[in-house]
Amino acid sequence: MRRLFSLLIAGILVSGAIVFSRAGSDKVTQSKAETWKKIKHLFTPPAEFKDQYGTYPSPLKFYDGRPVKNKKDWPLRRKEILDTWHAMMGQWPPLIKGQSLKILDSTRRENFTQYRISFKWTPDEVTEGYLLVPDGEGKKPAVITVYYEPETAIGEGKLPFRDFASQLAKRGFVTLSIGTTKGTNDKTWSMYYPDIQHATIEPLSMLAYTAANAWEALSLQPQVDSSRIGIMGHSYGGKWALFASSLYDKFACSVWSDPGIVFDNKDDMANYWEPWYLGYHPQPWRTRGLITNDNPAKGLYPTLMEKGFDLTDLHALMAPRPFMVSGGSVDVANRWIALNHAIAVNRLLGYKNRVAMANRPDHSPNEESNEYVYSFLEYFLKYK
Repeated sequence: MRRLFSLLIAGILVSGAIVFSRAGSDKVTQSKAETWKKIKHLFTPPAEFKDQYGTYPSPLKFYDGRPVKNKKDWPLRRKEILDTWHAMMGQWPPLIKGQSLKILDSTRRENFTQYRISFKWTPDEVTEGYLLVPDGEGKKPAVITVYYEPETAIGEGKLPFRDFASQLAKRGFVTLSIGTTKGTNDKTWSMYYPDIQHATIEPLSMLAYTAANAWEALSLQPQVDSSRIGIMGHSYGGKWALFASSLYDKFACSVWSDPGIVFDNKDDMANYWEPWYLGYHPQPWRTRGLITNDNPAKGLYPTLMEKGFDLTDLHALMAPRPFMVSGGSVDVANRWIALNHAIAVNRLLGYKNRVAMANRPDHSPNEESNEYVYSFLEYFLKYK
């Protein structure tokens, strides 16, 4: 009788554990469903742009014109895109693996701890940034934020709604904020390897390389789930995040805030032709601004234009990883025509709801646009 009672009690405890486990799972599922409701509409192009592809080059055609017929063809095409762009922009040095973030000091903030850190992000250069770690046990999703300097993203900038790292940390993400402080201070803006007069890699590709090294360092942090690391940035940082996530496939997802997601020679904010992006040439540099007969673009950029390349190639490298364009005055709604190419690649691979765009009137982010960004990152990184 006593044995029967013990078994009954054990059964109740086991049942309770099962019910509790299911309740926890249901709560997560419910939260994920609620988050999806907030962002679901961002994955559908407006009717006037649906299935419109414009004159952008199709990622589903090999450079010799052959079509990508099925998903078995895609790895070959993807490799062709990646190899071609690296050949044009310059091959990266070997990634710096196995390094840890060196903690310089720490500050307690709200529900997270802020660490000032340093790590090696090029073969010759150490950078400083900030690691924000939320309270709580277990491995967490993480986001790398990139900008002109690392202070803005942790809430120490002068402009509002750019404190992405601290806001995400409050929501339970480990965040690593990095930036090109030295280049910003001396107005050279970017990364030049091996040096500014003899760069062998386009600066924007070199920025992507530094972000890849940041991923490698962050992935080794004991609080971080390396399978759930994303990257985001605004404007200059948006270009940086676009190239980093496209060229380095360990990023689980990405957010590009109004960077100019295609080449547009009529918009001085989509200025990929500048020498600190894809138009590198030794100093003295061209006068900053739109391309004119008296002030032509130099370096790689004119070659890209002449050969008909565009960033739809890089968007496609994300597939099937999700990405979001937080569009403003640069990336307006008709950019869906370019994004439709990435949607087509995902469709070929058997995926949907991998390409999103929200739009706002101004270049600067705002509370609503940021809420979409944070919800997107929560949906794809926070819920396993």
